Amino acid sequence: MKKDLHLSGSICYNVKGKKDAGKASAAGRLSKDTGWKQLLEHYLPRFLEFFFPHIHGEIDFSRYTFLDKEFQAVARGAALGRRYADKLIKVFLKDGTEQWLLIHIEVQGHEEADFAKRLYVYHYRIFDRYDREVVTLAVLTDENAAWRPEIYERNRWGCCSIFRFPSVKVLDYRRRIKELEESTNPFATVVLTHLRIMRAGSDEKRRLAWKIRLVKSLYHKGYEKKDILNLYIFIDWLITLPKSLDKIFHERIRNFEEAMNMPYITTAERIGIEKGRVEGKAEGKAEGKAEGKAEVALKLKELGFDRETIQKATALSDKELDSLKIE
Repeated sequence: MKKDLHLSGSICYNVKGKKDAGKASAAGRLSKDTGWKQLLEHYLPRFLEFFFPHIHGEIDFSRYTFLDKEFQAVARGAALGRRYADKLIKVFLKDGTEQWLLIHIEVQGHEEADFAKRLYVYHYRIFDRYDREVVTLAVLTDENAAWRPEIYERNRWGCCSIFRFPSVKVLDYRRRIKELEESTNPFATVVLTHLRIMRAGSDEKRRLAWKIRLVKSLYHKGYEKKDILNLYIFIDWLITLPKSLDKIFHERIRNFEEAMNMPYITTAERIGIEKGRVEGKAEGKAEGKAEGKAEVALKLKELGFDRETIQKATALSDKELDSLKIE
């Protein structure tokens, strides 16, 4: 009988100097690591295919499962201040062996003096809990080309501990822009978004131009509706704009979608994703608000959003979602 391979994903993302410049949107209101977490949940195989293809080729993705509750026990045991380890994913190896292990994924968006040490602590705590081999992987999205943590070492009197982990640097993709623009892997768009916002810096008009271009590219690449919406939420989360430019952005996208006859984003924004809250048909009345939330939840379901996203947008309980048959 095959034993399982557990994949533990700890996603840490902080945007250095990021401001809440525009009105709250679906993405802008998300916590600082949610954008990456949601894409990893939706596209885990594509993530590994893009950043770590040698690992991707060994995993059977036809039957992997996220085990969030199981990993919470590991996170609770690591009193490290800010904790980002909150994903445990069960997958199986393609080769049919009985070996299983754990993979810890960390996405880091800013320089951190003790980054390697923190990964080491998570690494040994995971190992201590499961008594299995652990592989730690890091994706660095910061703007300092010289910051490349890859090892944590302690050595005294002949007693030595060396912890080395593979990492990829988003900045290294700057010479592969054309390849990224042509790729249909969702994480090519993710990397492009990071690179474009780095290039724009504090120039709000350039940020607007890149945001419009990136969102339009989702349609040109031939993504399905659900993929366009998932990647749009990520782009909108990462590239915030002042209210005046945010209004221009939505007008441009609305006109573009009308011309393409594909009003995915426009429809999603109109039914409540942009504001991230539901005001209901009878504002100020609990009963009316509940009806409004149910209506929005059903429309989001039609648009292809998953249960977790629908729950975040509507604040409906599990029981309420079950009554609406939202899986």
